[in-house]
Amino acid sequence: MASEAPPFWWKKPDWRAYTLSPFSALYGVVAGRRMVTAKRERFDLPVLCVGNFTVGGSGKTPVAIALADEAKRMGLSPGFLSRGHGGSFGQPHIVDTHHDTAKYVGDEPLLLAEHAPVAVTPSRAAGAKLLVEQGCDFLIMDDGFQSAHIHIDYALLVVDARYGVGNGHVIPGGPLRAPLVSQLRFADAVLKMGEGTAADAIVRKASRAGKAVYEAAARPRNELAFAGRRFLAFAGIGHPEKFYDTLRRAGGMVDMTRSFGDHHVYEEDEFNELLAAARAGGLELVTTAKDAVRLRHGAPQAFLDRMGVLEIDAVFELNHAPRLIIQETLEIWRRRRAS
Repeated sequence: MASEAPPFWWKKPDWRAYTLSPFSALYGVVAGRRMVTAKRERFDLPVLCVGNFTVGGSGKTPVAIALADEAKRMGLSPGFLSRGHGGSFGQPHIVDTHHDTAKYVGDEPLLLAEHAPVAVTPSRAAGAKLLVEQGCDFLIMDDGFQSAHIHIDYALLVVDARYGVGNGHVIPGGPLRAPLVSQLRFADAVLKMGEGTAADAIVRKASRAGKAVYEAAARPRNELAFAGRRFLAFAGIGHPEKFYDTLRRAGGMVDMTRSFGDHHVYEEDEFNELLAAARAGGLELVTTAKDAVRLRHGAPQAFLDRMGVLEIDAVFELNHAPRLIIQETLEIWRRRRAS
């Protein structure tokens, strides 16, 4: 489970959620008011936000990548805006995949940078200016829906089909970043990601509110490479169980698992333990793409030689959905310019 998301957040509300209700109510009032009153700087180019309702992994990164790839096919020059979770850059910085490490820019920006320029900075306005200087004409904001200080033309909120919005309570009693109604008010569309029914209630609410609803699933990019092989699978992401299930659906035999907190920084003793356990069981090591970019600089070569990476793509139920989302973003931006 994610390091910032206690397990009870993802279960039916219990005494812990109800005990924290007064604090959740206060947090919700502040977060909801901030979404209404925040001063957002406007830029003369379209801004598409890929966010989520909750903390923890919902599958935003492969969705953002799929949208950037489609934007490039449409002749646009997309760029990503990211806060860079876990990174240490204080000033706006364009990610360099050849020299930057996850320690300095975060793991997700390194993945995004394989597809388009990424500006990492706590100030998304400063990052937007930097991407404009890089020649980008279409901005995709990875997260920041609730707090970014730039104008968003189109907000696509991703909700995990397996976990939904957890117990439905706002931080600290649950995983919601702001009251659900407040978030839906500013959303343009909802994307149900993966398989399951936990997001169905949110989808119905979004539909009743007149929001567009899309569906997508995580699909292994190199699926055949894992079929019939035995693995020790490990992951430091929001919901490691989703990774293990995806590996099983690809035909891999998951004999052992090791789960760590989201954005986990691996230590030498953990490398040794994982490698020893894999060798003892005659297993191969396999992890996620997010973990792999964190391990690229720092893991022993013997560990990397034994480790496989299961890369994931977001596949939309409607093949033309990414194009529709980008076209709608462009249309809203054009209307904004004309007003």
